[in-house]
Amino acid sequence: MGTVTTKPDSERVARLVDRARREVDDGLLPAVQIAVGLDGEIVLDETFGADPSSRFVPFSCTKAIVAGAVWRLIDDGSLDVSKPVADYLPEFGTNGKEGVTVEHVLLHTGGFPFAPLGPGRWGTEEGRRSAYAKWRLNFEPGQTFMYHPTAGHWVLVSLIETLVGEPYGDAIHRMVTEPLGLPRLLGIPVAEQEGIQPVVAVGEPATADDLAASGLPAEMTGGVPVDVAMQALLTLNDPEALAVGVPGGGGVVRATDLALLYQGYLHDPAGLWSPEVLVEGTAHVRNMLPDMFGTPASRTLGLVVAGEDGLSARRGMGATVSARAFGHNGAGGQIAFADPASGLSVVYLTSGLDQNLIREQRRVTAVASLAADLLAAD
Repeated sequence: MGTVTTKPDSERVARLVDRARREVDDGLLPAVQIAVGLDGEIVLDETFGADPSSRFVPFSCTKAIVAGAVWRLIDDGSLDVSKPVADYLPEFGTNGKEGVTVEHVLLHTGGFPFAPLGPGRWGTEEGRRSAYAKWRLNFEPGQTFMYHPTAGHWVLVSLIETLVGEPYGDAIHRMVTEPLGLPRLLGIPVAEQEGIQPVVAVGEPATADDLAASGLPAEMTGGVPVDVAMQALLTLNDPEALAVGVPGGGGVVRATDLALLYQGYLHDPAGLWSPEVLVEGTAHVRNMLPDMFGTPASRTLGLVVAGEDGLSARRGMGATVSARAFGHNGAGGQIAFADPASGLSVVYLTSGLDQNLIREQRRVTAVASLAADLLAAD
């Protein structure tokens, strides 16, 4: 067996870059940005269809940023994931939610996937807590995996604010991004939002027959109709929403920012986390309940692991990663993961939300597979 080189192979990089820019050249996607990290450095940084300094909304890739702050609170003993959320946020303990633990929230088994919270309430802790008191369960906590697009992460940032005593955007920057030498990535003031690529819906939805043939329910994505999901995502273009910093999906990043965040999770150069908590966040799978398509969740306390079952492509990391790869992708085809076996971190972002879910899924698999396989064997 050949050994792996310590830098990307130029021919493989060229294939990845060509694939990443294809839809921009074809006029489908307005802009794309891709970055690859290795050994704590950026080894690939390309932008197509926009200025290289542009920033993107990575949607649920944002969850990995919040996770890093939660891990720090677990580490210092102030947050016990086995305890009910209501022990920390009394307003949450209503309507049967008394038994929802912090672990349930991190694993997306809390049972309140579509609990509503939007403009008018999400901007203040008082408004958020008043919403939690009204939320009701759709499922028994811990029994069903149903992805929580935003609700669970509102709870997580309220936990951060309660335990740290400062606004969650400030706390996450102080605890995670700033020590890693990164800019603020969540909660960007309106006056500092220059260069953010507006999100647009592109393409036409796949037909019901095409979706059925691919195994996806007709006009469904994550349990939400495609048109409803698209409209919800497009609201994150609102400068006020970006200023609030929706913790489940409203980050503002360059691809290099997330690639370096994942390098931080691989190497922890600032000594932010104990080895034990990094195992819990990046390796120890606690949730293997099936999703709506029957794929086991393979979730840790905050992220997703590629797994040894051959289903890494279904989890958004392509077909060439090791079983140890971990990450969290985002809606619209955003990709973000790291692979401890190779040391690579990979991020692909686009401002185009492809309404054709089959094409999006194939693109994610292709880009992720090419990116994870950049290190050639001698």
